[in-house]
Amino acid sequence: MFQSFSVTIPTIPGNEFDLRDFGAVGDGRTSNTSAFRKAIEAAVEQGGRVIVPNGIWLTGPIRLLSGVELHLQDNAVILFDKNPQEYPLIITDYEGVTRIRTVSPIHAENAENIAITGNGVINGNGHLWRPVKEFKMTSRQWKELLKKSPYVLESKEGGIWFPTQSMYDTAVMGEIFPGDYNTYDESLAAASPHYDFYRPVMVSLRHCRNILIEGVHLQDSPAWNVHPYFCEHLTVRGVRITNPAYAQNGDGIDVESCRYVHIHHCQFQTGDDGICLKAGKDREARKLLKPCEDVLVHDCEVGMSHGGFVIGSEMSRGVRNVLVKDCTFIDSDVGIRFKSAMGRGGVVEEIHLENILMFGIKKECLTMTMNYVLNTVSGDDPVVQSTDPEDIPTFRNIELKNCLCRDEGAHYVIQPMSGHPETIQDIRMIECELGVRK
Repeated sequence: MFQSFSVTIPTIPGNEFDLRDFGAVGDGRTSNTSAFRKAIEAAVEQGGRVIVPNGIWLTGPIRLLSGVELHLQDNAVILFDKNPQEYPLIITDYEGVTRIRTVSPIHAENAENIAITGNGVINGNGHLWRPVKEFKMTSRQWKELLKKSPYVLESKEGGIWFPTQSMYDTAVMGEIFPGDYNTYDESLAAASPHYDFYRPVMVSLRHCRNILIEGVHLQDSPAWNVHPYFCEHLTVRGVRITNPAYAQNGDGIDVESCRYVHIHHCQFQTGDDGICLKAGKDREARKLLKPCEDVLVHDCEVGMSHGGFVIGSEMSRGVRNVLVKDCTFIDSDVGIRFKSAMGRGGVVEEIHLENILMFGIKKECLTMTMNYVLNTVSGDDPVVQSTDPEDIPTFRNIELKNCLCRDEGAHYVIQPMSGHPETIQDIRMIECELGVRK
């Protein structure tokens, strides 16, 4: 049974700090990196809102600090630039493991009482960063890409286009990981010539408490749109998150190892997973005992996604006590998706889905797979061979109630790990219509 909980909304004083008072110019050409920094630093002293007025505000990364709300007026656009001077390479976590990335356009770490609000637009200029797979585009769109850059890598799925040569070269040679060298500094130095490959998530929130994201439209992210990591008391409401259907790794929100999370009345149209819960990958992640737990999602719409609601494949610290209700998933490849693999370990349990409507589903309305292998531009996730019980993941005590998918050909797949049928346990479907199992 789902255990209810309360989520604390950030408390921020009513003082206001207009971005223009710190030298900002909203013409879409002038860099406002310094103005954002000065306005936020001024707001920290007293606590309050940094007001982003109507206009197009070009900027480098924005670091949110405790007690500060970033508020966008109705016709305000924050447009992020891309350059190595302002977005240095760092060591962070991405896709469940320690990785090299650039600094995120919006980021906060160890901050309390922070907010991003208003009805304006936050644009990550993601098309400057992302590779594109040919099969996800029309032939006309593909031809237009080739006019911008000739760098194409052939793969099993067809061509993969890269916006720059350095990104292409890294895809051919292989990504550099922090552990490839004796020190992190050596790894960063080795990755520096291939800077373009290490694209960031757009909003990175790490080890923060009392967070509110409300009203804004987040779009065109370099990788994932919103990545809360080891956070507590997160509220996301009335937010719209969009990416082109071909956006590689353009997930809407990836909640990783967080507690007390409330996501509601949001719209997602991302091409990749819409609402996703994660908890790190494999043995490296299991060194930190921090499940993703106490999550409530309701009254959300996900369209044009790889998965509407997703858990995994990074779930090694565990996911538990989750309720998703009164949501609609439209034109997704898969409606509800649970995924893991040998080596992950961890337990996903006490997951409840109620009143979920799905239509336009292209593949399965529900999948639970323990044999997930990720195809990437730098190779495949290795299939771990292990007899260690801690490497074997488990999905258990999962309930679907009043979930409906009527699409012709829609079906569900429950696929335990080969040789380990106990990896999926206690799955209950109550008054559900999920098509015909194939």
